[in-house]
Amino acid sequence: MTFTRPCNLPVLAMAAALALGPGRLAGQEIDPGTAEGFVKLNRKIHCSLEDESPQIYQWFGRAYSRVPGERDRHLFNLDGMNIRQCVSVVDPVRGVGYRMVSRELMLYLDPGTNEVLRSFANPWTGVDNEVIHVANDPVNGQPTYGRTPGGEVIPFELEDINGSWLTRIEVPLFYPNPLGGDYQTYVGGSYHATEIFDFNGDTAALLDPGRPVAYPVVAWVRLAPWLPWMQMGDRPGLMYFNAMGRKLENPEQLSATMRAEIARNYRDYAAPPPVDDDRPNETSWTYMKKIIDGTVP
Repeated sequence: MTFTRPCNLPVLAMAAALALGPGRLAGQEIDPGTAEGFVKLNRKIHCSLEDESPQIYQWFGRAYSRVPGERDRHLFNLDGMNIRQCVSVVDPVRGVGYRMVSRELMLYLDPGTNEVLRSFANPWTGVDNEVIHVANDPVNGQPTYGRTPGGEVIPFELEDINGSWLTRIEVPLFYPNPLGGDYQTYVGGSYHATEIFDFNGDTAALLDPGRPVAYPVVAWVRLAPWLPWMQMGDRPGLMYFNAMGRKLENPEQLSATMRAEIARNYRDYAAPPPVDDDRPNETSWTYMKKIIDGTVP
């Protein structure tokens, strides 16, 4: 789960009618219609207005199978977190923007006991699979600016309903699978998935220039192929994930399960990557490839 795309979404007519009142944008609040406002509002949602200020999202949910001809199965519960920070960047045409760097960890839990799974009794293959939790380091974003490459302003299209802002992001994914071979163009094997994010929070707090951080609620849905460690080959079916979470005010708000796993097995996840991190991004598939190839540090 990664939130790196800027929130530039259509405004509902009702939201425009509600607007923010002529006095609310006259210097007392961040103006969503400006390039500066676009950058600041996205920074408040995804990280902070302050450079190198670590922020954490955590989410909880469930994962299910979907196989033609059979009932969906509740396979896992989910406990995930992403720790990130931002740094200001400057482009001669696009102006001041920011870049976000992060790492994310998601644990697969027993659907009955909520204990961290170490092995999975695969009901389709009869094999006990070793569970490989999501440990993506890094998950970094491209710089975000409030102007297009041609210099045109990108407004933050604020949707405000009853004092709450809402935004939705759909991320369709389709690219060569890192675990595939050299002939995917001929026989298929591309990675095909969709990530869906819904954020909401208090509008007044988001627009307040004196608050460097917003604390939204986030919902996440993912439609994706079988997890690679399940060793499902070309069996028909897919998985869907549904979770909700929030940006935390401090690391102590992480679940006891997550805190224990970070202390025991994932110590790097106590802090985000450095802001000058230039490593290629990690995914569950590239991480699994490293495990198979024996190249995990």
